Amino acid sequence: MQISHPLTGSMVALITPMYENGDIDFDALEKLVNFHIESGTKAIVSVGTTGESATLNHDEHIEVMKKTIEYSNGRIPVVAGTGANSTSEAIELTEAAKDINADACLLVTPYYNKPTQEGLYQHYKKIAESVEIDQILYNVPGRTGVDMSVDTVARLANIENIIGVKDATGDLNVAKSLIQKCPESFILLSGDDGTAIDFILMGGHGGISVTANVVPKLLSTAYDLAIRGNLEKAKEIDLEISNLHSHLFIESNPIPVKWAMHKMGFCENGIRLPLTKLESESRKIIEVDLQNQGLL
Repeated sequence: MQISHPLTGSMVALITPMYENGDIDFDALEKLVNFHIESGTKAIVSVGTTGESATLNHDEHIEVMKKTIEYSNGRIPVVAGTGANSTSEAIELTEAAKDINADACLLVTPYYNKPTQEGLYQHYKKIAESVEIDQILYNVPGRTGVDMSVDTVARLANIENIIGVKDATGDLNVAKSLIQKCPESFILLSGDDGTAIDFILMGGHGGISVTANVVPKLLSTAYDLAIRGNLEKAKEIDLEISNLHSHLFIESNPIPVKWAMHKMGFCENGIRLPLTKLESESRKIIEVDLQNQGLL
């Protein structure tokens, strides 16, 4: 079911560019925001997993979100990553995002402490009731150690300002169940680049993508074609960039994509421990991918 909403189509899980010493490079961030606006990306997700939320302190987290919103200047929606494994901290970050005029927030399932399904429901319900801003659930069990069930998502979908879910399980059976059980107005987004086109062709509404950092125009075109049901052309583009979908996870995200963006000239090769710079053998693989796309 197609829905008309600004937060559909291709959305980028934007990197947080850094200098070699790990300091945030705000000039490069502005360049990246403009690049995505010019390339047809539908929305920017700021300070999610790919934006290294785990290694930014509280003030940096808010500053990166704030600058991204300033640089976008209303030209593209900005979704702020405000999830935490403490409900009170997630509320604080979500309140900060509202104060700086984010268009919506993306809230990852609480990691490490492994709440029950009821705990997940109460966590998201509390945030939604505490902060009047549109909120998107984010389920990525491979990262968090907790898997939010489809039934819990469907239950939360009845809360007015919980408007969608980013499902990064990569399991199309989960996608099918979400499509069946969630309201038609609920935004269903893929968080897995390798299966995103199939997710959309089944009835999803778009995706939040790592690959979109590198080839935003191609990915936006592919998602738009899939949303319109043009299977053949969408799959053709997806096949063209399938190596990127795979190789951008050859080491832990965002290690490969940050190196790719550095190689393309958008930023220095900065990343924060415990993440390390891309290994030399992996660099060779991604360099070939970039050359094949005419990006080097």
